[in-house]
Amino acid sequence: MRGSAAHGAKRIRVHALTDGRDVLDGSSFHFMEQLEKDLEELRKQGVDALLASGGGRMYVTMDRYENDWNVVKRGWDAQVLGEAPNKFKSGLEALKHLKAANPKFNDQYCPPFVIIDDSGKAVGPILDGDAVVTFNFRADRMIMLAKALEYEDFDKFDRVRVPKINYAGMLQYDGELKLPSRYLVNPPEIDRTSGEYLVKNGVRTYACSETVKFGHVTFFWNGNRSGLFDENLECYYEIPSDQGITFNEQPLMKALEIGEKARDAILSGKYDQVRVNLPNGDMVGHTGDIKATIIACEAADKAVKMILDAIDQVGGIYLVTADHGNAEDMVKRNPKTAQPLLDKNGNIQILTSHTCWPVPIAIGGPGLSPGVRFRADLPDGGLANVAATMMNLLGFEAPADYEPSLIEVVES
Repeated sequence: MRGSAAHGAKRIRVHALTDGRDVLDGSSFHFMEQLEKDLEELRKQGVDALLASGGGRMYVTMDRYENDWNVVKRGWDAQVLGEAPNKFKSGLEALKHLKAANPKFNDQYCPPFVIIDDSGKAVGPILDGDAVVTFNFRADRMIMLAKALEYEDFDKFDRVRVPKINYAGMLQYDGELKLPSRYLVNPPEIDRTSGEYLVKNGVRTYACSETVKFGHVTFFWNGNRSGLFDENLECYYEIPSDQGITFNEQPLMKALEIGEKARDAILSGKYDQVRVNLPNGDMVGHTGDIKATIIACEAADKAVKMILDAIDQVGGIYLVTADHGNAEDMVKRNPKTAQPLLDKNGNIQILTSHTCWPVPIAIGGPGLSPGVRFRADLPDGGLANVAATMMNLLGFEAPADYEPSLIEVVES
């Protein structure tokens, strides 16, 4: 905001999303208070700067992989049309009222609201001639909104009114779709990914997850690239995620279905590589519901066993790891003593964000050569080393500029 004002913007409207997922639930009140103070400071400098709308990140605007367009529509209605079931004079008033009205209120699922003036009119709907910037740097939760803002032939919901705007993303969210066409920062150029390398070397690949993590085994895996490299060698299978509920309400998610699909793909003999993502520990862990997270992890365990049993049957190799932690520690801790932190009422503060602990990796299976072992000279190995490791397990030598493999072969 300050940067926009410093570069000459005279009218600024902020459409804010509350988090409670990668930060502490309830922190929206502090952030909203600070945001409105900053906007007030800009107004004192002669800038017409106001909060225009708000809502929770999991309920308004930011869905992904085209799972639930209703999420994006709620954001469109509030941000573009200036319409929402909840109307307030300030963001802080909105949060206080919505929390008081619903004992289960949380930042992630905050209902949409708009800010109105004394006449009851929305103060900041997006209008013809406006410059609009979505400043998310991560792609997956912005692509759907970017399509709604940019595509003329958009048909996922009735936009009612489509303003003629100058729209830019923080960066280009999809390099293949060239979406959005305008962006502030050049996207990272990611080429020669392991997925492309293996397919071009004839490796038959099957990738599967449910909607909320489908992009993690396809789009992200392939360097922010949509679509197949070779339709004759690849099969991507998406299982629709549950809609309209928080993940702790159905903590099993689609783990067993993913396990079954992976099992069937392995046993079919059609594929050389099968990759899956089981979202339970992450997505249910984000809710802060410990009991539901235990059920979620048990479901993921069952799916993993299903997959490993299939690996045993075909004489294959498995590699199991995670991209970060979440469910293994769900309380905020004192960084010096590691003791749980308490809130003002004496209750343990629940951690809903990812943890920073190292994650395990397991490699095995009847197809693994007896001399394969983890290297001892990579004490700080991490996710960047997994691509070369997987290539080695499939019988290929990784490109020289890849991060080194985690494994080596020792002759007996």
